[in-house]
Amino acid sequence: MNNKNLYNSGVSQPSTSSFYDDIAFAELQGWLVKTRKKPGFINKITKSTQEGINSFIPEKVHQVITYAIEKMVKGVLFGTKYMTPAPMKAMTLEEREVKVRKIIKIYQNTASVEGAITGAGGILFGLADFPAFLTIKMKMLFEIAAAYGHDVKLFEERLYLLYIFKLTFSSQGTRNQTLSLLENWQDYISKLPSEVSDFDWRDFQLEYRDYLDLVKLAQLIPIIGAGVGAVANYQLANKLGTNAMQCYRLRQFDWEI
Repeated sequence: MNNKNLYNSGVSQPSTSSFYDDIAFAELQGWLVKTRKKPGFINKITKSTQEGINSFIPEKVHQVITYAIEKMVKGVLFGTKYMTPAPMKAMTLEEREVKVRKIIKIYQNTASVEGAITGAGGILFGLADFPAFLTIKMKMLFEIAAAYGHDVKLFEERLYLLYIFKLTFSSQGTRNQTLSLLENWQDYISKLPSEVSDFDWRDFQLEYRDYLDLVKLAQLIPIIGAGVGAVANYQLANKLGTNAMQCYRLRQFDWEI
């Protein structure tokens, strides 16, 4: 297969690779094309509507929500130094991804059960779903990173997880910007913020909240919320896990040039 990236993503296929690596590389190319696209008409209308709604929310409310989400995410992502899995060494890509797929399946099932339980309780239980599901998603990312051989105790690795999260739960325009950053991660590392507080938490919480509003609003309805929560959490966990696989493939092939 030609060493040059077919879609100009900045990632090249290694000159020596297994049949599995070839398949993974092809899947990565397809994912890049699918993920990187112009915002469609529906996406633009939805984004415009959400921005309009957000403009009516008082600034103090935005500040409180931003602060709450920032503390919640930072608490999960940067506050578990002694609970992080050790990076796996000396494994082929195929061996790593057999492990990764098992991790995704486990956390999909866990997220589905959690969504069903909180969804059954209506609004009050639905509010509890946010921190619980967030924790499940972040722990899944920790284990996926370790399976690819990355030390998630390092600040830059945790920040990478945060950008994978942002890539998954955001509008198409923000998704394109985030993907560009992830594709050029080695260049970005030299410009990393010294503190995670420098991360744009306002944009992060707006994108995440707006994305989940569309997907999980029905989960707040008693009784039927159980089914909605179970399905939504299962699918969202799968989406995050799949994106994480492709993002780590970006780095895998980049390092093997």
